[in-house]
Amino acid sequence: MTAPVLRVQDLVVNFTSFTGGILQRKERVLRAVNGISFDLNAGETLGIVGETGSGKSTLARAILGLIKANRGRVMWEGEDLTLLGEEELRQKRKEIQIVFQDPVASLNPRMTAGDIISEPLWTFYPHMAPLQVEERTRGMMKVVGLLPNQINRYPHEFSGGQCQRIGIARSLVLNPRLVICDEPVSALDVSIQAQIINLLKDLQQKLGLALIFIAHDLSLVKHISNRIMVMYMGSAMELSQREALYRRPLHPYTHALIKSVPIPDPKLAARARQDSWLAGDMPSPYDPPKGCIFNTRCPYKVSRCQTDVPALRRMEQGDWVACHQAEDLDLSIHLDSASGIN
Repeated sequence: MTAPVLRVQDLVVNFTSFTGGILQRKERVLRAVNGISFDLNAGETLGIVGETGSGKSTLARAILGLIKANRGRVMWEGEDLTLLGEEELRQKRKEIQIVFQDPVASLNPRMTAGDIISEPLWTFYPHMAPLQVEERTRGMMKVVGLLPNQINRYPHEFSGGQCQRIGIARSLVLNPRLVICDEPVSALDVSIQAQIINLLKDLQQKLGLALIFIAHDLSLVKHISNRIMVMYMGSAMELSQREALYRRPLHPYTHALIKSVPIPDPKLAARARQDSWLAGDMPSPYDPPKGCIFNTRCPYKVSRCQTDVPALRRMEQGDWVACHQAEDLDLSIHLDSASGIN
């Protein structure tokens, strides 16, 4: 069996803040990422989903080393990235790149599309011939669906979808092996979202990329992911194969997210709203519930859920879940009628 290209082991990221005055200063700890572990194989796409505040983007930045982890390991082809110095880690970023959420805000408005895409080449290969850089830049623009003659235009002259294509071209110009897509379509129109997702799928097949695709919408990750990890308040609730997760989710939170996807049919949508039980907001991350962190919103909780923290454990079918009740629950979903996912 081929070894994974990326292995994340028990990754923890905490943020510390202080309240009160000088004499009554109190330290507060926010556990943004709480013991996340997973493997990623070459050419595979791992979808990561969860509500806003689940820790998805923090996890992505910790993997890249943009945020320092408090504990855990990020193994890239057997080498622990958390132990590398700044220059060593910078060199590794030729192999691991990121596409950011806001396609407009992530681009420098004072730089042309050509300058934005080619900047990584000048950074890592400063002695590269200018003609070669321009040729590589124009070629990459063509790969992502942009016209090479747009090379001297500025970001404000492009649409949101085109700006995201510039960001994707920039992330791919160094021929990386892993690209982390941090909610890359959330700021785009629905029709443009489909175009960008199809583009990423095509590029993955052509270039053999491994992808981590982060989103809060389960209907988006279904069409691009091989496996999906569901996060809630910094912890992994479920890690399952795509088809298994959508047909029979193992965790009540996953089930609730699927049932919350908008349905085009008004009659089915009204019925789904009646059946929906994901009420209320997340508890404060500074004061998480005892036991299972989802117990304050879970209709299936038992007394044990309010005292014992469920470990992420492997089920017979090979998927992983953090729920005391997983064996006793039947959360099967008929996607053709009970959900907006197809």
